[in-house]
Amino acid sequence: MVVGGKQRAVVRTVIHYWVARPISIRLDQEALNALSELQMTGLSRSKAIRQALVEAAARLRDKRVLAAEVAALEADGEDRAEMLAIADLMESLRAPR
Repeated sequence: MVVGGKQRAVVRTVIHYWVARPISIRLDQEALNALSELQMTGLSRSKAIRQALVEAAARLRDKRVLAAEVAALEADGEDRAEMLAIADLMESLRAPR
């Protein structure tokens, strides 16, 4: 921007506010008990529910990543052959029964 023949920098700050969207849920007794346990740690109801949702989603992602890793290892014939060779070696080193 040019003001009075001098160039000036214009700084714009954009602040994004994230507004939580309310939801309604019906909790069965098991879920109510679990929520009570979480609240006993000092978490508010909302924080406990949000945290539980985020952690459950993370566990699902972890399971999918692990399953993909297992599938990749199972598909690797060279790795499987090495694993079997090591198992045979371990068996040969085992003390007799």
